[in-house]
Amino acid sequence: MEAVDNPDCKTQKTAVLGIYAKQPLPGLVKTRLCPPLTKTEAAELYLCSLRETVQRMQRGSFELVICYAGERQWFTETFPGITLSAQRGVDLGARMADSLNSFLHQGYRQAVLIGSDSPDLPLELVEQAFVKLQQFEVVLAPARDGGYVLIGEAIHRPELFATIQWSTAEVLPETLRRIEAQGIAAKQLPGWEDLDDLEALQRFLQRSPETSTASYLRQQLAHCFHAGTSS
Repeated sequence: MEAVDNPDCKTQKTAVLGIYAKQPLPGLVKTRLCPPLTKTEAAELYLCSLRETVQRMQRGSFELVICYAGERQWFTETFPGITLSAQRGVDLGARMADSLNSFLHQGYRQAVLIGSDSPDLPLELVEQAFVKLQQFEVVLAPARDGGYVLIGEAIHRPELFATIQWSTAEVLPETLRRIEAQGIAAKQLPGWEDLDDLEALQRFLQRSPETSTASYLRQQLAHCFHAGTSS
């Protein structure tokens, strides 16, 4: 993770947050929302959510890194001044394990990862994760769909990322089974929700109507909600 290796950063901050993000190309992001969204609409929604996630997390007391998949130049131009690090690995688990391990090897004491499709994820929840990592090896925040919206480590535990059936309801239960089996000191935080389907979008609009992503949904994608409720 060449872009993170900055001695000045490490003397100022001991905690790092990685936002996992893809270049928002139609057909490659938020595919579970198609239909009712078109592939282009889904990509535009993803970009809006990503922008808001980055803006929210920039207010945190930690170092911020975008762990990206896609063209580095796109991320450099879209998020100037934010540290970038390419995702590396054959699947999501391998990529997350690589990111966390690299962060910790660079001298950060606490490393946390979140996704880019929870634009209203409370900054307070992320800050709480770093506080808990002063006492625990691993922290998790469950997702409504059976995965997690946040994972953090103070000590790298690669066994939590190998041979997991990602994007299924078994992600969190299997991770918790491994934590118990290995005797890992872990803390489960309050849960949150990704914007993965139409019902999640509707709950998001009710929960966080003041966000820019909610405003975008109301202005640009209202037709999708009408179609969903009439079908």
